[in-house]
Formats: sequence, C-alpha cells, structure tokens
Amino acid sequence: MVGYDPEAKCVSTAEAAAAGSASGLVTRVLVSPLDVIKIRFQLQIEQLSSRNPGAKYHGILQAVQRIFQEEGLVAFWKGHVPAQLLSVGYGAVQFMAFESLTKLVHNVTSYNARDSFVHFVCGGLAACTATVAVQPVDTLRTRFAAQGEPKIYRNLRHAVVTMYQTEGPRAFYRGLTPTIVAIFPYAGLQFSFYNILQQFSEWAIPAEGKKGGNVKNLVCGSCAGIVSKTLTYPFDLFKKRLQVGGFEHARAAFGQVRMYRGLLDCIRQIMREEGPGGFFKGLSPSLLKAAVSTGLVFFWYELFCSLLCALKSTDGTRRKEG
Repeated sequence: MVGYDPEAKCVSTAEAAAAGSASGLVTRVLVSPLDVIKIRFQLQIEQLSSRNPGAKYHGILQAVQRIFQEEGLVAFWKGHVPAQLLSVGYGAVQFMAFESLTKLVHNVTSYNARDSFVHFVCGGLAACTATVAVQPVDTLRTRFAAQGEPKIYRNLRHAVVTMYQTEGPRAFYRGLTPTIVAIFPYAGLQFSFYNILQQFSEWAIPAEGKKGGNVKNLVCGSCAGIVSKTLTYPFDLFKKRLQVGGFEHARAAFGQVRMYRGLLDCIRQIMREEGPGGFFKGLSPSLLKAAVSTGLVFFWYELFCSLLCALKSTDGTRRKEG
C-alpha cells in the first residue's frame, strides 16, 4: 500500500499525510531512548571503549546505566517535544510527497509506479522535501538530547530565542548539507528495499501464510532500515557533529569538544583524530534504532492506511444501503 497503486486508489494525499503523522508519533515515543543514546555516542570524541579512561560512554548497556544514574529516566526522552514535532511533520510531508510523486510518475511517464527504482527516486525526493521542512526542529531535538546537567535550555521557547539571539537564523539549518546528501540515498533505499522485500515475500510465502500481513510489513521495514542506515551512516554522524557547533560549553561534561568550519573540515578532523572507525561511532544503537523505527513506521503507516480504507468502505456501504 506504500506508494501509488492505480488498482487500489484507496488513500488520498491528505489521508497519506495523516497516516504518516500518526505513524511518526507512535514510533517516536517507542524509539526515543535509542535515539538519545545514538546521539551521545555520535558526539563523543573519545573512542567508544572501556579501555579508554577518558570515554564517558563505551557501550549501550553502560550508557543506559550511566544516563539513568546521572540524569534519571526522563533523560531518555530529552528533546521529546521537538522530536515529536519532527516525527509528525516529517512523516506527514514524506508520505504525502511520496504518494504524490509516485502518482505523478504513473500519470506522466511510462514507468511503473510500483517499480523499485521509481520508489528509490521518489522516496529520496520525498525525504529531501520533508528534511528541509523540519530541519530547524531536528537541530533543536539534537541540542536537547545532547545537553547534560545543568541544562543550557530550559524549554523549547528558550532554546529558539537563545539560538536566534546568539547564533542567528542559520543555526537552525546547521548540518543541512550532509543531511540532504545522506537522506536521499537513505530514504530511497528504505522505500526501494521495502518494496523489493514485499515483492519477494509475495513470491516466497504461500497463499495460506499471507494472513500475517502486519508482521510481514514490520519485518520488511526493519530489514530495509538496517541496510539503508548502514550504507549512509557516516553522513548522519557528520550532521550531528555540525548541529552542535556553537554549543560546545554544554558538551564539556561529556568529554572533549571540537569546532568544525564545515562538512569537509568535519570529515578531515574525524579522520585525523579518530580514524575510519570515528565515522561509525554509535552505529550499533543506530542500527537497532533503524530496525525498530523503520519497521514500526511502515507497520503503523500500512495499518493506519488500512483502517482509513476500511472506514471509507464502511461509509460507502452505508450510503448505498441508505
């Protein structure tokens, strides 16, 4: 049901946006702790190893324990308000754009709207559109998740005002370049691999075993998330490092801090000081998060679309009977 299907024609663009928003909202609540851990790992200069005495975090379980001891349970949902705004807005724009683009491909070109390559291109373009729309919220989310105690920003309004006054409006779009560079192939691979895996499951699973459609959507989404995240992960790390630029004083409690003049300078410094492994810091919680979040996003999106279709079908039946 993801993407335009000329045979189904069940979900409108507005309904796709609503389903995308609801999917993002539910998923964000569940994966927020993994996101906080991933961001902490990405921003740590020191090697993620218990053999490094200067490293604050060196493993997922150790990070969970330390964050809980130092900051309490609520720390795993730090920045949750901007994160929810991000998820709801991103989900709405991404799925609305994806459905519109695949429909455009069907109506204007000779390509099959269900083709995996079409899903790759349309998924990438839809994600770029959504990214530009929600980038300021993503920066705010990263700042909240990255700050320790005492807090620099008291609430969302205080963060917006402080950043605007001290760093200017461009601060809200820090890290946009690596985000756009990474998000096109990342989202494109998500949608195309999800489509490929769905087609494979249709071929591989016998007819009597196709009742568990929701579980299939979850598994296909999770696998698509793992593959796409692994292939594009370094750019996510570059984005996070650039987003906390000008925020170094709040990072002092977490260890060493660095200032980067741009994307290329960020890549050079990481390579020089942290080696190739520095580009993949936080990969383990990120892959776990990608598997869970991508699986849940597609699972909930398909489920909400199915519910909307069922409601429309019920209303149509009632009108005919009336």
